[in-house]
Amino acid sequence: MGYSIKSRIWIERKGETLLGEGRVSLLKAVGEHGSISAAAKSLNMSYKKAWSLLDAVNARAKHPVITSNIGGAGGGGAQLTDYGMQLIETFDQINQNCWKFLDKEIKNSNL
Repeated sequence: MGYSIKSRIWIERKGETLLGEGRVSLLKAVGEHGSISAAAKSLNMSYKKAWSLLDAVNARAKHPVITSNIGGAGGGGAQLTDYGMQLIETFDQINQNCWKFLDKEIKNSNL
């Protein structure tokens, strides 16, 4: 019987969550759909919850992660900033490295 280790990581800034899997999924959805509303809908999340999470990420990050335009006749929208894309890539790389390390550790254990 083989064992596996499961783990969830998140990045904090000043003791508050900046990024975790859920927030990264939301950021990716904004990048894919070009709007907070469409991103929230794609994740079965309320717009209010999505906006709250993204506002917290923007407030805690060193630089803006998303920019948004207010809707209206021409429609609104939201875009990931270059810094936002960099945060996603960094988080994903850290996650991959963590899983590889944990897989190696369980394989080398005496369990």
